[in-house]
Amino acid sequence: MLHEIKEQIDKSLVRFLDKIKIDYKLHLVDPILYNSIREFSLRDGKRIRPILLALSYKGYRKNSTRMSPSIYYASTCIELLHNFMLIHDDIIDRSDLRRGKPTLHRLLEKAANIPEKERLGQDLSLVAGDIVYALAIDAFLSINEELQRKERALKYFIQTAVFTAMGEFADTLHGVRGLNKVTEKDVFLNYTLKTARYTFDCPLVVGAILAGADNKDIKSLSKLGLLIGQAFQIQDDVIGIFDSEKNIGKSILSDLAESKKTILVCHAYRILKGKQKQEFLKIFTKNKKTYADLVAIRKIFIQAGSLTYSLKQINTRLIHSLELLRKLKMAPKYKKLIEKCLFQLFKHSEIIATQFATTAR
Repeated sequence: MLHEIKEQIDKSLVRFLDKIKIDYKLHLVDPILYNSIREFSLRDGKRIRPILLALSYKGYRKNSTRMSPSIYYASTCIELLHNFMLIHDDIIDRSDLRRGKPTLHRLLEKAANIPEKERLGQDLSLVAGDIVYALAIDAFLSINEELQRKERALKYFIQTAVFTAMGEFADTLHGVRGLNKVTEKDVFLNYTLKTARYTFDCPLVVGAILAGADNKDIKSLSKLGLLIGQAFQIQDDVIGIFDSEKNIGKSILSDLAESKKTILVCHAYRILKGKQKQEFLKIFTKNKKTYADLVAIRKIFIQAGSLTYSLKQINTRLIHSLELLRKLKMAPKYKKLIEKCLFQLFKHSEIIATQFATTAR
């Protein structure tokens, strides 16, 4: 069923992008505007966010056998919100790759035949990202559901966009602050705002609101989404250091090059003493980092227990999330599908835990 839902969402995304070409005539401004948005939006992805929205909606809807197909069409709103976030995030991080292909601002650079094409690519990408956000709201409005629920769900969707932007703001500030100024509490708040809220909390809650779930379950879904989201971001930070470039779809040096303040980093900074701490800071604060630096940082994270600590943080959140999920009043069939959908996302951390188990101990 998960595969079938993903297929429906992919088809709906294509239909939506075809429709907005007619409705907004983006191609008439310049063909590259519409074509770049379409290409970026249709890149192969898990579609985890719209899938969760659809599953939550189905799980609480009283008559799930006669459900309007508009839910699939509307669920693309959360995928478009995701794309909007990625476009802006890639500009801030100066990333070159997204899902194994050039980031949107790099694509738009190629269209510019002027000396400052890099700046123009970023400027055009910012505008394209803003358009994608507006289109996300357009997609949301297509849901055929009771007006009061729809209004409440839209409010939550918009709040999510604000909270995510707040997380991006904080993350950007943390990037230029010294490591001694960023605490583990700051990092977890950033995980909650920047990742957890729009990736898991929002789709689960919005689907439940639209279907008429009670407030107790909506609160539990929100808590579940935040826990899963934090675990997911911790895993993302772990694989950004310990996985391969082939698996993550971007440079393996990306996170280290940006000197990201992650749980791995904060734990190591707190635990390390003397020469080990000096060595860690010497590598972490370097302007240009090499693969040898990555290998050295991996070793430090293992010896400091930072990898083991991070993996435990993931596991604790997964256990708590599962407890919350099983207590929900949602239809059992869809609880099982959500559980499968969520927990299959954590195969990477399981592999890394196994791969580095001996040295981590």
